[in-house]
Amino acid sequence: MDSKKRIVMGVDDDSRMREAIESLLEMAGYDARVFSRADELVRSRALATADCVITDVRMPGMDGIELQRRIKVDYPKLPVIFISAHFDDEIRRQALDGGAVDFMYKPFDGDALLRAIDRAVNNS
Repeated sequence: MDSKKRIVMGVDDDSRMREAIESLLEMAGYDARVFSRADELVRSRALATADCVITDVRMPGMDGIELQRRIKVDYPKLPVIFISAHFDDEIRRQALDGGAVDFMYKPFDGDALLRAIDRAVNNS
């Protein structure tokens, strides 16, 4: 196994959620990079270096489902994990049918998120 830190991108328009995700990832040894908007992540070109993306569903501008679609076009093997505060079975189905590794509801369990990331980065 290489010693390179895995890079995990987090996208959420809620600053407290971004801080929580960043802190959790860093404590677990990941290189965490967080963004407040999906279009900001896309424009940054950081996806080219990512090992996994965690995204909210509902955000201003580009939503998480559209972000997932764009990722699948340019980086088809890049795993995506969704987190959402809104219980919507149709959105959940779209995300999972689109290839999401997992779909969690807020507040999510940090250990469950870390297990999902571990599965994602080790199976990609």
